[in-house]
Amino acid sequence: MGISGKELAKMLNLSEAAISMALRSKQGVSTETRKRIIEAAELHGYDFEKPYKKKAAGWHITFVIYKRQGAVVSETPFFSALSEGIETACAEYNFKLQIAYIHKDEDVQRKVDDLAHSDSAGIILLGTEMQLEDFRPFNSLRRRIPLVLLDVNLDFTDYDCVLINNVQGAFEATNFLISRTKNQPGYLRSSYLIGNFEKRAEGFQKSVQMHGMSVSKSVVHKLAPSVEGAFVDMMEILERGDELAPCYFADSDLIAMGAMKAFQRKGLRIPEDIAIIGFDDLPMASYIEPSLTTVHVPKKYIGETAVKRLHEIINDTAQPPVKILVSTKIKKRRSV
Repeated sequence: MGISGKELAKMLNLSEAAISMALRSKQGVSTETRKRIIEAAELHGYDFEKPYKKKAAGWHITFVIYKRQGAVVSETPFFSALSEGIETACAEYNFKLQIAYIHKDEDVQRKVDDLAHSDSAGIILLGTEMQLEDFRPFNSLRRRIPLVLLDVNLDFTDYDCVLINNVQGAFEATNFLISRTKNQPGYLRSSYLIGNFEKRAEGFQKSVQMHGMSVSKSVVHKLAPSVEGAFVDMMEILERGDELAPCYFADSDLIAMGAMKAFQRKGLRIPEDIAIIGFDDLPMASYIEPSLTTVHVPKKYIGETAVKRLHEIINDTAQPPVKILVSTKIKKRRSV
């Protein structure tokens, strides 16, 4: 059994407060004293997690779901899996989970102020639909409460972030599409501006260029990011007789499935006439006809990783911010 903080204080002839400050990386002790305490703690088997675990049993963290337009963040299997991962990790770290919704059209500053004065020990902010200006009310909040940004990356800020490696996923998906079809791919692009989709566009373009093709020659259709919305938009495109590509990368499975439904309604065969690859690997992608080749995203793991990172910065607020990119892989099915 390892030494306790009280025993460590007695052995080193220091106050328990000094021991606590040193072991939790807080100010109040000299560098020399801190080093002495940590070396003694390690030598005598002190459990560095024990004080945190004891306190964490009473801690709440808040999962804040921000909706700018609600077109992407909704009750879909993608966000259900993210939430499941968050709940699983909260149980592991003895966190009590609270969920709060913030809509762009509400009094956002008031809601953020309420969070600042709540009993939350940390916040996970779902930023999928957020634009740069939406983060302003949260800048002061994260100076008071540890905060991890989920499913979006702010390139020019120092937020802790956990998100999909969207560029890698789209790049590999487009490579796979080109290698299988030997054709220049088209792009089924979301008509809503979403940060993740912008990164996927970057990956698509990099792949097209790597294969010696001109990005400007890729056929691009802008579709609503839902199955029915994408279906209606693609039906209009088909009715107009717009140029079609022999294969497409889609920003999401929902867009891909809506477009497939429209193609099939017009008598086009998949993949014989048009091949399609999606992104997200939603459960329904495996049982539509034909089953959808897509980019698998470890959604539950991403949620778990966000809680793990929040646990780390609650336990040590002096840690520098990090951006964690979670890799993806191709799920090969019958649409390519």
